[in-house]
Amino acid sequence: MNTILVADDEPLMRELLEFRLAQRDYHPVTAADGREALARLEDSSPDAVVLDAMMPVHDGFEVLRRMRASSQHAHTPVIMLTARRGEKDIVEALEIGANDYLVKPFMPEELLARLARLLKDK
Repeated sequence: MNTILVADDEPLMRELLEFRLAQRDYHPVTAADGREALARLEDSSPDAVVLDAMMPVHDGFEVLRRMRASSQHAHTPVIMLTARRGEKDIVEALEIGANDYLVKPFMPEELLARLARLLKDK
């Protein structure tokens, strides 16, 4: 069973993703801010991460930078899932090392399809 870390500061978004992931036999682990996301990376070693860009403490871009600088998480697939739709934000996330980028509002089935593809390619 693949463990998926969902890092988002919106409780309803975490609940929705946790429910949808569990329906697909994933093991969801959640974090409400960037500091908690970094802690969950260490204690759960997720197979993939769904990462919001705008979170307290450390934003998603900082979490992604730290992941890519770490030997343990440098190759963990990351999907940025955020309301930030500017070209600059998308390009920055991809340049830092995001594997995919989805803009909110999003279709949960599309996220699950993209996640399945990334895990298959891993």
